[in-house]
Amino acid sequence: MILPTKHVRIERALIGVGAEILDILREPMTVSRLWDGVRSRRSSVSRNTPIDYDWFILALDMLYIIDAVDVKQGVVMRSNA
Repeated sequence: MILPTKHVRIERALIGVGAEILDILREPMTVSRLWDGVRSRRSSVSRNTPIDYDWFILALDMLYIIDAVDVKQGVVMRSNA
């Protein structure tokens, strides 16, 4: 679930989704704008499979827990740490 296994591809593992979120998060943005960015990126690249909003939120939570992102006034940004 968090890491890829032989049954969970990197595109579906939380660490892979989190890396994709960090790649899109080059400037502070709202969660809905970030979600739109992930969906549009995944629809344009054929090898990536679509993910549910719940899976996106789990990856975002994981990034927050490991202090990779921060949230201030409803805007998600990369952490300074």
